[in-house]
Amino acid sequence: MESKASMVNRLLAVKQKSGKSYSVIAEETGLTNVYVGQLLRRQAQLKPSTVPKLRASLPDLTDDLIQEMMAPPMRSYDPEIIREPSIYRFNEAVMHFGESIKDIINEEFGDGIMSAIDFYCSVDKIKGVDGKDRVVVTFDGKYLPHSEMRAEDMVSRIRLQ
Repeated sequence: MESKASMVNRLLAVKQKSGKSYSVIAEETGLTNVYVGQLLRRQAQLKPSTVPKLRASLPDLTDDLIQEMMAPPMRSYDPEIIREPSIYRFNEAVMHFGESIKDIINEEFGDGIMSAIDFYCSVDKIKGVDGKDRVVVTFDGKYLPHSEMRAEDMVSRIRLQ
């Protein structure tokens, strides 16, 4: 069985050979650019309905790569990744603004969180008012309210009796 790192290297080689950016592949497949990155890094599962579009966008994808991409991935990360400056700064921004973001989520929605499962993410490039390039990262996640854990509502307890 091929290692995840080896598989990712093969997938990224296909992307590089195509000469296409994540955003171009995203346009051609109807996915977000971040999701394309997740697919090629084996952090997301390729769905059967997307296979024809991805094959059209990246014709050098082999059958074995497609089959591997369709298997549920082992989602993980290398803890050393925080040392990469872009990732470090992004983490720093989330940590710096996190409490305010949490407060606003609670103020707007109530006691709950943003899902990272029912979640969309994209990275876009725009020009700022000063004409300089700006990075826009969009997190679009479903709101999940925290539940009061009432014993009478616990279905598994009812079935155990």
